Amino acid sequence: MDNASLLVVEDEPKIARLMADYLTTHGFEVTTLDHGDEVMPWLVAQTPNLILLDLMLPGKDGLTLCREIRQQWPHIAIIMVTAKVEEVDRLLGLELGADDYICKPFSPREVVARVKAVLRRSQAAAETAQPTTDSAPVTLDEDGWQALAKGHDLGLTAVEFQLLRVMMQAPGRIFSREQLMDHMYRDNRIVSERTVDSHIKKLRKKIHEALPEQEVIRSVYGVGYKYQPEG
Repeated sequence: MDNASLLVVEDEPKIARLMADYLTTHGFEVTTLDHGDEVMPWLVAQTPNLILLDLMLPGKDGLTLCREIRQQWPHIAIIMVTAKVEEVDRLLGLELGADDYICKPFSPREVVARVKAVLRRSQAAAETAQPTTDSAPVTLDEDGWQALAKGHDLGLTAVEFQLLRVMMQAPGRIFSREQLMDHMYRDNRIVSERTVDSHIKKLRKKIHEALPEQEVIRSVYGVGYKYQPEG
């Protein structure tokens, strides 16, 4: 993806400068931040294609940031950067949903290769899974908090709209029940996983009534749910 915008979050100046210089040389637009507390406010105003996120940061740490970014911007690709090899399983697990990881020490060429690979996968998933606007079975009016199927309002509750919006922002991506609960209840209340299943069931029923010939929300046994229209 040419001219993709990247955010490098790294508190070691030499490493941050090395990555930024090398990525810029290869045609990427790069912004660097060196403190975890700066990331979320920056993302409110900017939307990069990919974030290179260090694990150990002053202020808010990389694991917390990865979780929060996934909750609010599920379509942004994330590559975690870590010197703690024992954290790799957590970084790539469903709990956090990082797209890839890089272990320190690394070569600049490896960074560029990983970035390009993740961006290719993200772009391919979006092109194959998301239909064009004209043929989209379901569209969202985010200002009015409405979901439309063939132009008709599905009458979703706020929670159902949030669930659908999260899945539609990343077509084909599987979301665990825990991840979906995080989007539904930002106050961290304790709810059963069956609550997610109940909301999904109602959401599916409303979509099926408008689009009886299509299945757009699919279950992945033992994992969770994804938005992926047929065809």
